[in-house]
Amino acid sequence: MQDVVVIEDAAAAAASLDPLRARLLRELAAPSSAAGLAAKVGLPRQKVNYHLRALEEHGLVELVEERRKGNVMERVLQATAASYVISPAALAAVQPDPAQFRDRFSAYWLLALASRMVREVGRLLSGAVAAEQQLATFAVDGEITFASAASRAAFAAELGAEVARLAAKYHDPAATGGRKHRLVVALHPTPKEDPQPFEDPRSKEVQR
Repeated sequence: MQDVVVIEDAAAAAASLDPLRARLLRELAAPSSAAGLAAKVGLPRQKVNYHLRALEEHGLVELVEERRKGNVMERVLQATAASYVISPAALAAVQPDPAQFRDRFSAYWLLALASRMVREVGRLLSGAVAAEQQLATFAVDGEITFASAASRAAFAAELGAEVARLAAKYHDPAATGGRKHRLVVALHPTPKEDPQPFEDPRSKEVQR
């Protein structure tokens, strides 16, 4: 099982967005059978099997083992990843294009850049996993409190200048065998109210 899988296929994205199928994916973080899942979600095994076949068809779950249970061969499945991200490539006709904005202070350009990052890193990661290789990446995440809009603007200008200096220092387009890397630096306000944390319905069942 991978930590994260990026979904590019539109049909697979639609399958993952179905509430019941999303619940099954969450339950399949640990291997289980249709019978075991049916007991957890409160649905007939046949209906659960129908949804599992759809998830398996799109590569979202995979067969772990088959074991005999009485006169029946029981299939044990597991999700292919602990988490899933839907790539903008799933909506290829309307995915954002960073080249259409090119404004450092535009939130739309920031979203377009983030969308491109999901699409590109998702494809690179799929190739790296298939080749059983590590994908070389680097990220920085943090929060800064600015006293004023002026200080934020000054920070952005200084950061841009420093990034440009480092890029000029290390960029070598003539290097034999050199590999291009995408560099994206983002700054945006932290939401004042964080989304409600995910609550597993099983926790309520345990409390009753």
